[in-house]
Amino acid sequence: MTDAAAENRTKSWAEVAPRLVAVAAGRAAADLVIRGGRLVNVQSREILDGWQVAIAEGRFAYVGPDASHCIGEGTEIVEAEGRYLIPGLCDGHMHIESGMLTPAEFAAAVAPHGTTTIFHDPHEIANVLGLAGVRMMHDEALLQPINIYTQMPSCAPSAPGLETTGFAVSAADVAEAMAWPGIIGLGEMMNYPGVIHGDPQMLAEMAATMAAGKTVGGHYASPDRGIPFHAYVAGGPADDHEGTAESDAVARVRQGMRSMMRLGSAWYDVESQITAVTQKGLDPRNFILCTDDCHSGTLVHEGHMNRVVRHAIACGCDPVIALQMATINTATHFGLERELGSIAPGRRADVILTSSLTELPIEAVYARGQLVAEHGEMRVACPHYDWPQSARETVRLGKVLAASDFAIAAPKGANAVKAKVIGVVENQAPTRALTAELPVIGGLVEGENGVCQIALVERHQATGKVVNGFVSGFGYQGEMAIASTVAHDSHHMIVVGTSREMMARAANRLGEVGGGVTVWKDGKELALVELPIAGLMSDRPAAEVAAKAAAMVEAMAACGCKLNNAYMQHSLLALVVIPELRISDLGLVDVTRFELTELFEPTA
Repeated sequence: MTDAAAENRTKSWAEVAPRLVAVAAGRAAADLVIRGGRLVNVQSREILDGWQVAIAEGRFAYVGPDASHCIGEGTEIVEAEGRYLIPGLCDGHMHIESGMLTPAEFAAAVAPHGTTTIFHDPHEIANVLGLAGVRMMHDEALLQPINIYTQMPSCAPSAPGLETTGFAVSAADVAEAMAWPGIIGLGEMMNYPGVIHGDPQMLAEMAATMAAGKTVGGHYASPDRGIPFHAYVAGGPADDHEGTAESDAVARVRQGMRSMMRLGSAWYDVESQITAVTQKGLDPRNFILCTDDCHSGTLVHEGHMNRVVRHAIACGCDPVIALQMATINTATHFGLERELGSIAPGRRADVILTSSLTELPIEAVYARGQLVAEHGEMRVACPHYDWPQSARETVRLGKVLAASDFAIAAPKGANAVKAKVIGVVENQAPTRALTAELPVIGGLVEGENGVCQIALVERHQATGKVVNGFVSGFGYQGEMAIASTVAHDSHHMIVVGTSREMMARAANRLGEVGGGVTVWKDGKELALVELPIAGLMSDRPAAEVAAKAAAMVEAMAACGCKLNNAYMQHSLLALVVIPELRISDLGLVDVTRFELTELFEPTA
């Protein structure tokens, strides 16, 4: 363990129990006492006026109406001045890489928003660097002043036989990771067809997780809630965040799963599902709020879990219930109810001071009893891992790409074709499987009427392979292209454009800088976000990355795109486990059937 990890290590209850008992009994002085506030008790769903907390060794020692007996000569006293004391917020399912930040910079971005616990699944880096990459994320997470628990990725590739990743995760990898100190469970089980059909590897991964007494994350993206859904649940996944409707949430909790409702940068699935609680009256303790994917701009300008809780309240949820969904419910789900998620004796002293339960301004944030952020500013450091060169040299194109690599040849003799088109759905993860009549000019198929080209460029093994197709919904105009090495989940390079020349330039540019996102129009680069670590993340501060990301969004708009958070849609175009139509390094994928499909419809 490094010095920084040792410094930020949370002492176990067993190590500090004698001191906690002594402080609670008045025999020893607390390190910190917070008084004069209104305590939100998520255990009993009460607001307790005047209750005080005494903190020692980074944990709550006393929680009650009067902590004066815990105060000694060296005790720091904080006057809450009528503000609410709420538990630190927990994100039950998310991917740090989606913020384009390393764990250290992500922690620095979200702690001022009141997030003190994260359960993250680093399956993005697993697809690029395998188990070694997961270990890097895990090790940097342990350095942080907030709690970052790691879920061992389950599916790399996410759909075997339909894509090729840089590395593959095995059942042996999962079993090995279960012994790491920061591993909390198995990441989202995206290969739901594998579970349904009894795939030995998927079952072995879940068995290893359960044998370690840890939680299996779920991901059931199919709308079919019949026999396949029941077979999936029988396999062991304990939660699911892929619901988009009230009926999805109801179906999951009825089967003993926790329904995770997400509000990310592009996923707006809380409003459509929270009615299961607010109107249908289901037990709210089986519902959890999460973000799934938040990019740096959202984190810097809008918030993190505080944003999700505010949104849930705006959707009609009682504020204390909304807080339960972002604190104690999450902790209980992962077997950590005695460790965090509430303001109660023995728990980690993660607490927020706020003057409003509905607006939720985050005025002070304590993590493990330490003031980590105040009025939007970090008060402590977030240590960095020493990322090796192997993590910074992951974009291998194999050749300099040319416009001809992005040409789509028409069937011989055709003057027009009926092509399959990936249809983007705003603010939703699923796509539509569309068709379009497209013209043939000089033997090549051309996009028109909002249909532009999409290409997947292999970037792990330097094969030089390019798979081409069509996509609609972005609204791009003129000669443009956008390329990204963030391409869930295989994380090859995705290029979308209206000009083959611009597509080649954009792809080659990312090869030069080692990964990221670039936008080109009329022969010029309008924006560039460098992501040198695995082609996914930057170790620069969140505000700096957010500024470049904002310039990227503006550049996309300058190319005609009007979608909300269109980059998130772009980055999911290769996600071959969410219906209906996707692209991979093996071809076009029909995700309703989980099989490769031809680009052109057969002619009569």
